[in-house]
Amino acid sequence: MDPYEVIRYPVMTEVTSRILETENKLVFIVNTSATKADIKKAVEQLYEVVVEKVNIMITPKAQKKAFVKLHPEYKAVDVAIKLGIL
Repeated sequence: MDPYEVIRYPVMTEVTSRILETENKLVFIVNTSATKADIKKAVEQLYEVVVEKVNIMITPKAQKKAFVKLHPEYKAVDVAIKLGIL
């Protein structure tokens, strides 16, 4: 799957900004057919970071939300600044 098809857009709310800073995680809305492996590969290719773990959930609006934990040597805040969401 193409990385640009996997990741739809990043999510930035008050709660996700706290997760970003304290837990070193990024939050994305992703394609509903994407697997954890697809999401991990897409984030690593697009943002040039190392992903440690991916958790996914289906929202009440039937969207798939991915919580991507980065390796400790990479900062989620730096990626968020690069994306322009922080």
